[in-house]
Amino acid sequence: MSELRTERLLLRAWRHSDLAPWAAMNADPEVRQHFPDVLTPERSAASVARFQADLDERGWGWWAVEVRATGEFIGFTGLDPVEEDLPFTGVEAGWRLTRSAWGQGYATEAAEAALDFGFTALGLPEILAVTTATNLRSQAVMRRIGMARDPADDFDDPGVPDGPLRRIVVYRISAGAQRAKKRA
Repeated sequence: MSELRTERLLLRAWRHSDLAPWAAMNADPEVRQHFPDVLTPERSAASVARFQADLDERGWGWWAVEVRATGEFIGFTGLDPVEEDLPFTGVEAGWRLTRSAWGQGYATEAAEAALDFGFTALGLPEILAVTTATNLRSQAVMRRIGMARDPADDFDDPGVPDGPLRRIVVYRISAGAQRAKKRA
């Protein structure tokens, strides 16, 4: 299982000690404002079990994120194959952090590590990211890591009722664009 290190963060396997802060984070309406609902502790625990199974099987996926200086668990980031019910294929990057970690550049730092892994270790030609049209904070991270949006790729999520969470935007970055960004 691969573990990724950045200047300030460790992207690693999930630990039992991550369950309580992960569940608390997923029960926070502000953290989950761009999702249809908050998660119960049981659903949060089930997600950790899936994430760790994917890491064990593939060596990559949704890693737990901790601050190296303190060992504090702050959320997750990583890469995962796009869900089958979406109107495109590929591998997506994603992140979700606890509110206390917002505004410190952690999401950008962790996402850049995930992109580097995807392009170098996995040899992916492209990585994408999706979020609701209303999630401006996440879209800002996507732009900071060099992703670009083509509005023609945007779609309405059929699994979400009509409302502000239904419209999904898609950002992408190619391996070549990431290499050019790193050289600049």
